[in-house]
Amino acid sequence: MRKNLIIGSAAAVAAAGVMLYLKGRSVSIPRGATPVQPFDLSRYLGTWYEIARKDYRFERNMSNVTATYSLTPKGEVLVDNRGYDEATGEWRESTGKAKFVGDKTTARFRVSFFPFIYAGYNVIDIDDDYQHALVVGDNLDYIWFLSRTPELPESVRERFMAKAEELGYLITSLIWTTHDRKA
Repeated sequence: MRKNLIIGSAAAVAAAGVMLYLKGRSVSIPRGATPVQPFDLSRYLGTWYEIARKDYRFERNMSNVTATYSLTPKGEVLVDNRGYDEATGEWRESTGKAKFVGDKTTARFRVSFFPFIYAGYNVIDIDDDYQHALVVGDNLDYIWFLSRTPELPESVRERFMAKAEELGYLITSLIWTTHDRKA
């Protein structure tokens, strides 16, 4: 009887661990959003300036935010986020990895900055020259306007805002990132 209880408890713990592991690996995309296809990762690599975002705890009080994407020797996408914390007066950096969700011509990724915990990263709009990108997370809590320069042309800004609003984002809550410091 005691042996069955121990085996049953161990099995329950193992099952819970597998469920948490699988849940941490799954990612989503907001309803109505469509990832860019065809997508060319080699053109997306490099540094992007964050122009706007919804506030969330990992970027709270941050300015001068950039994201740099590069390939590791294993062919994984390395994500290096950097920004200036206005509250502490210090530069902060966070490095993670991104992996394609599905085929490599669709701009859907799962990104991890912590082992076994993944978030959706979905490029849903990008110009032909890969200079401006609209990225959303798993849900309406995460959105980023990105540009290769600290400026975003007004026509692109309007297009991104219209698309975000159409998906259900509250665009009045966007934080417009300043770029006024050098590292």
